[in-house]
Amino acid sequence: MPVEKWSDTIAVAHLGDDPQFSEDMLAIEQAAGSRPLDVVLDFDAIHFINSSNISQLLRVRKQSITTGGRLVLCGINTQTWGTFLVTGLDKIFTFSDNVTTALATLQIESRK
Repeated sequence: MPVEKWSDTIAVAHLGDDPQFSEDMLAIEQAAGSRPLDVVLDFDAIHFINSSNISQLLRVRKQSITTGGRLVLCGINTQTWGTFLVTGLDKIFTFSDNVTTALATLQIESRK
């Protein structure tokens, strides 16, 4: 799924399970480039994540921080949430219930 440009500074990606996940994450990295971009990753269609997916998430997070953008993950199911908890990643990512709430979170934080 290509990255959906929400605004000039916000992109939304509705991720799919592997192998689509890897392609989606690569598209996000390319869309952001070296400019600040706030990204919402919608996990609604994701049923599990593996170590490769985690690596890609961490790479996108690093790119986001380096360029001054923000990253919000949303729509995470119970099984996937368990992976985030066990690995401790729940402490380094920002989470939201759904895309609408994630976009609102980015809007509120940008006004601070």
